[in-house]
Amino acid sequence: MGSARLIDGNRLAEQYRESIRARVDRLREAGREVRLDAILVGATDNAAGVYARNQGATCEALGITYKLHELPAGAGYDDIAGRVLLLNTQDEVSAIMVHLPLPDGVDPYSIQRLIAPEKDVEGVNPANIGNVVYGRSSLAPCTALASVKMIESTGIELQGKVAVVVGASNVVGKPIAVLLMRRDATVMSCNKWTPGLADLTRNADVVVAAAGVPGLITADMVKPGAVVADVGVNRVSDPASGKRRTVGDVAFDEVSAALGEGGWLSPVPGGVGPMTVAMLLLNVVEAGERAGIGAASEGAEEA
Repeated sequence: MGSARLIDGNRLAEQYRESIRARVDRLREAGREVRLDAILVGATDNAAGVYARNQGATCEALGITYKLHELPAGAGYDDIAGRVLLLNTQDEVSAIMVHLPLPDGVDPYSIQRLIAPEKDVEGVNPANIGNVVYGRSSLAPCTALASVKMIESTGIELQGKVAVVVGASNVVGKPIAVLLMRRDATVMSCNKWTPGLADLTRNADVVVAAAGVPGLITADMVKPGAVVADVGVNRVSDPASGKRRTVGDVAFDEVSAALGEGGWLSPVPGGVGPMTVAMLLLNVVEAGERAGIGAASEGAEEA
């Protein structure tokens, strides 16, 4: 029967980067700047620090001005909150994000809720998550937006389709379900404890695996020709080599075979990950357009 077609997140992300670059160029030609300000607390050499600097290089390649605000490891709530509130007031700042993790004792939610909704390019401010629910043009959470864009890239018409989202976190599973509802899909929100989960996913046209459980979705849980988006990012030990590797929530090889040539499946890594980064940058340029920093947002995408 053959294997499912890949939803190539790297290829799709590159297509979005080209579009983002063109939009930024139009803004710059009009004498306007698109600027992302990121806050990094006490993480110069660890993974968060590396990611922040890679992010800066990506922004530079797309013409986006990137300013990294590095606060010392001892920074507390008042220091971090004060920097966010200051950036909110600066017109030249079109986008704000806060790198995680934050120091012990500083609740990320208490900081993220302070980011002005129109500058919140990660879509983590409760106002933006609420706007996703209400169907208003909003900056949607990046991973949720990435997942839906990847599903749409297969060419599936979501109107009238049955979609099952396994996982209901506040910034991934729940927003994915709502975004699919906005496209007129019939959506069931589940979790790893849902009774009869296999029966639900087996009858779905679209399955989104976002529960954080390695190999949760197996061959007997999907129907041939379905679209399966794997949002899980799990670190496991390879039984053969003992080395750590990254896997998703889908048992990739067996599910790919079960879906057959008419189905679609996103890989991990190389799927939702690179697309999430692209959606962050898409939100950055869109925030700039909506704020009037450049051209009018007539051509801006909505979530």
